[in-house]
Amino acid sequence: MIEALSNANISLLTLAAVLVLIAVRQIGKNNLAIWQIMALGALMVLFTGQISPEDALKAINLDVMIFLGAMFIIGESMQRSGYLLFLFNRLFSRAQNLNQLLFFILFIMGFLSALLMNDTLAIIGTPLMLYFARTLKIEAKLLLLALAFAVTTGSALSPIGNPQNLLIAVNADLSNPFIVFLHYLLLPTVANLLLAYLLLRIFYRDQFVKRTLEICQEEITDPALARLSRISFVLLFVMILAKMAAVFLGLGSEFRLTYIALASALPILLFSSKRGEVLRGIDWCTLIFFAAMFVLMDAVWNSGSFQSLLAGFNADFTSISTILVFSVLASQLISNVPLVALCQPLLVNPSSQALMALAAGSTIAGNLFILGAASNVIIIQNAEKSGETLTFLEFARVGVPLTALNVLVYWQLL
Repeated sequence: MIEALSNANISLLTLAAVLVLIAVRQIGKNNLAIWQIMALGALMVLFTGQISPEDALKAINLDVMIFLGAMFIIGESMQRSGYLLFLFNRLFSRAQNLNQLLFFILFIMGFLSALLMNDTLAIIGTPLMLYFARTLKIEAKLLLLALAFAVTTGSALSPIGNPQNLLIAVNADLSNPFIVFLHYLLLPTVANLLLAYLLLRIFYRDQFVKRTLEICQEEITDPALARLSRISFVLLFVMILAKMAAVFLGLGSEFRLTYIALASALPILLFSSKRGEVLRGIDWCTLIFFAAMFVLMDAVWNSGSFQSLLAGFNADFTSISTILVFSVLASQLISNVPLVALCQPLLVNPSSQALMALAAGSTIAGNLFILGAASNVIIIQNAEKSGETLTFLEFARVGVPLTALNVLVYWQLL
């Protein structure tokens, strides 16, 4: 009994230490990245015997790892070739004033994040927002907030929009995850993007003066890689549609999300002379973060400490409102991806509605505070390299009322 309690305490203390370090992210004069902190946590539970090396390897979800790697290849190729920036400028050049530009940013970035993942859009979108702010004389904070809310809110729409949705889709073994997500989350997501537009209009109303915007076109820097990137992107979109249609027809239910991502990345891997550069440029740190997170969370779960902690709150995890509120608030402490990794097993024989509540709550948690989503941190870190930033209070000023409205929308429509 004492040994079991000790093991539980070690696992839980390790998780607590990881969360504190992620929030502070500094030891002395040495800044630690989030992936390094999570890796240290995984090593701690390994070295203290909380999980065996064999069980640690089994804990790593290969479907998630392969999917993320393939999507990073597509995103890196689109960014490196200049195709993504070219595509964005072409789409945004239709905006004739700030009203239209803000609307386009929220909905174009929002819906694209459902296909290319929110972190990918955060990386490529930040310099674009700063470019618009500089050339069009718009306050950078407004555009950075619009980007953050767009990629967070829009990513809720799809099982591949963000990592936590992917975990839910893979672990729940949904036969047609795209249809399930669209069925439950399309309408509330559109409503929440509109709410983001309205709140930004209110909080930054002094920016909306009557003047015409002129957005210049950007040229593709690597036509050959851009051509393959376009093929991969179109292939991804077509295969998602094919997957949905096949399930409706009673075919292809075993065609996993992993296969779709891998097949879409193949044109780049097989035919690009820049495949080595693309592979070196993908976000390996995020992949290490996920591998380490799977190991640490499996150790915590097997210790039983997390279940005992939650049992003390007597939370009703069959209630949609409880799942929404808990996932929003707990994501500020644990972060949304680890939260889903820990909480999903608590949903015993969950309904699709309960799973979508977990997906929605853990996703819109990123609209509340900066640390609620990794994409927020990416946006701010990249903006600071160019001398722009968003403070905690500047983000929360809009994020707190927006998230409260987001929760109400999902609660009413789920």
